[in-house]
Amino acid sequence: MLIDEHGLRRSDVLDPKQLAVQTAQPETVVAHLLNGGAPPVDTVSERASARIKTLSNDYLARTGKRMSDLAAEVSLRSGVSEVWARQVCDGKKTPNIELLHHLVGFFGVDGGESFFTASADEALNRVLLSVLAKLDNPGTDPVGALLDRYGVKAADLRQHGSMTRQQLERVLEGVLRSVVPEEGEPK
Repeated sequence: MLIDEHGLRRSDVLDPKQLAVQTAQPETVVAHLLNGGAPPVDTVSERASARIKTLSNDYLARTGKRMSDLAAEVSLRSGVSEVWARQVCDGKKTPNIELLHHLVGFFGVDGGESFFTASADEALNRVLLSVLAKLDNPGTDPVGALLDRYGVKAADLRQHGSMTRQQLERVLEGVLRSVVPEEGEPK
């Protein structure tokens, strides 16, 4: 209902590819769950190892580093050996609780250790709840609310410089008022 209410397409909000990235799960699993399918049968260890491997591969692709660099960084931050860090990051070994805690911070994941240990449906549900909250309460993002008010569907709003949030809102409102007529005004 909220998707329709906001004039969005289901594929914009429930994009399996994007949700897969946010949950560190295979896109096929996310698509299957979105279509009402049952979560895969796996163990906590298998889930944690698979998600760590996914995050590690994404990290390597994003940074251009090698696995040995990643293992050295994890080793340095967590106090485990580089060999052990590499095996964990490769998905070959399951980390202990302490290392899992360090990996939460290293990869900057939301949800703490449960990001790695939650079942596929629980992991997807966690992300979908945040999507639902944004749709249900768009007023929490004043810039987004302002764009909605003027019917802007998408914008690149990188904040450069040292403008405050209020200053940015004023500038955007001025720009939007100058180019987009308000409701009731002739187009």
